[in-house]
Amino acid sequence: MTPVQTRTKRARHPHDDAPDTAADFRRIVSLPEGPEKEALQQQVVEAWMPMAERLAQRFRNRGEALEDLQQVASLGLVKAVGRYDPDRGSAFESFAVPTIVGEIKRHFRDHMWGLHVPRRVQELRNRVRISRRELSLTMGDRSPSVAQIAEHARMSQEDVLVGMEALESYSTLSLDAELPGADDGYSLADTLGRSEPGFDHVVYRESVKPRLQRLPERERRILYLRFFCDMTQTNIADQLGISQMHVSRLISRTCDKLQQEVDADIEREDEPELAAA
Repeated sequence: MTPVQTRTKRARHPHDDAPDTAADFRRIVSLPEGPEKEALQQQVVEAWMPMAERLAQRFRNRGEALEDLQQVASLGLVKAVGRYDPDRGSAFESFAVPTIVGEIKRHFRDHMWGLHVPRRVQELRNRVRISRRELSLTMGDRSPSVAQIAEHARMSQEDVLVGMEALESYSTLSLDAELPGADDGYSLADTLGRSEPGFDHVVYRESVKPRLQRLPERERRILYLRFFCDMTQTNIADQLGISQMHVSRLISRTCDKLQQEVDADIEREDEPELAAA
């Protein structure tokens, strides 16, 4: 097995410690699948690992731990070693660098966005971010306008606005996060509306109202005294001259009847929608 040796002519490579693995790659191509080939590939991966780690460092401070980025870069390096064909005539690093960087970018695209954002929008975001950074070098404290970004990046102003909006979609904000300027724990969740149970009461009351009017006088009076005047069943029985048990049965029977009628109307209203679906 040919040992991996470090190049002496470093000026030929953008990476100062780029190892000379040309002979190893030629041997890898000639070897059949098996332990010997895998061991040599692993040796080459270890030799190029410093380059992969430096590429990962370019993407630090973007919301992902450097150790995780280095793992992703290592995976890209393994793929590059396994796919590299020295017979194509290009140096390994010219093939490995875009492979590793592409793996890191895919990691950000697939795992780091808090919201699902189409790939085209992600690309617009990156172009806007790079253009803003480049323009800021010449504009001082001023922020570039949408028109200036569009001209610099050769984009339409509509695409710039989409990219700028995507800049705020990279990470999500917890509903429990305290709002800026709030000193009493007032959070984003506190600003959201909630369902109002009173609306359901209005619907039920309006549904029951015409049926109450069609009830016999005694049943209508009993319900009025019980639910609107808050009288007890005993007091109602004394006022109407009947037993408390009879009042209880009338209330239960009348309420059940009203409930059945309302439910039947709701089912009839839902039938056309179910048929259309």
